Amino acid sequence: MKLCRFESSGRTTFGILEGNSLVDLASSEPEIFSNIDTLIHAAKERRMSIEEMIRKYVKEARTISFEEERLRLPLVPDEVWGAGVTYLRSREAREVETKLKGLYDEIYSAERPEIFLKGSGKRCVGPGEPIGIRSDSAWTVPEPELSLVLDREANVIGYTIANDVSARDIEGQNPLYLPQAKIFRGCCAIGPVITTQAEISNPHSLQIRMKILREGRAVFEGKTNTSSLKRDISELLQFLKRDNVFFGCTVFMTGVGIVPPEDFSLKHGDQVEIEADKIGILRNPVQKL
Repeated sequence: MKLCRFESSGRTTFGILEGNSLVDLASSEPEIFSNIDTLIHAAKERRMSIEEMIRKYVKEARTISFEEERLRLPLVPDEVWGAGVTYLRSREAREVETKLKGLYDEIYSAERPEIFLKGSGKRCVGPGEPIGIRSDSAWTVPEPELSLVLDREANVIGYTIANDVSARDIEGQNPLYLPQAKIFRGCCAIGPVITTQAEISNPHSLQIRMKILREGRAVFEGKTNTSSLKRDISELLQFLKRDNVFFGCTVFMTGVGIVPPEDFSLKHGDQVEIEADKIGILRNPVQKL
């Protein structure tokens, strides 16, 4: 199932994308389906899966035709975390940008992965909303990543796309500048939906594609497959969970395998399109902050 938030009759509601229709689950049981948090809580109370909960009420819900422009940020996570240098391409790109040569080669082969806090849901945007370029960055790139959606016990509820927008020049000056390179207004786009775990049996075999449009013309295109991840997703999750606490729904980005060339940077007015198998296409315009 594809969980989503969307605009209907002047309000944002919660439901599912089913074929060419949006099903407003909140119209059937608003207390259960006001958002993904309330759905998870209700399902646990009744000892049901979220798919079973949806099937129980879906026939009573209102249905409207699907329009991409209706889609909103599928959830507002309490926190967003990321894993770095999990693909060979990411290791290569980070080695190019940094002044401390050999650092990311070491991280790539180390037992402990790089895991960092990306920020909070209040800095995230959804489909169609602008991602940001820091005003003090001259080299900003999008980073398309398969991402896990976790509940308060760090159980995987589903999968989504996240765009981990990064100021590579700032991080390259000094690795200690990573928070400034990663956390700013519009630094992360999430969407278009959350595909439940039952629909993605193997997250290690998903194709991810990215296209960047400038004045309507593609100026960059790339693709990867999650089979190229050096570390198993379950291993990354175990490190994230270790001695950690989760306050609500969390998004965990698993790393980037598509990186534009060193002479490329996002510009104001660009559009970034990220597509992942079984999830959909996340489109966002680019805005200079």
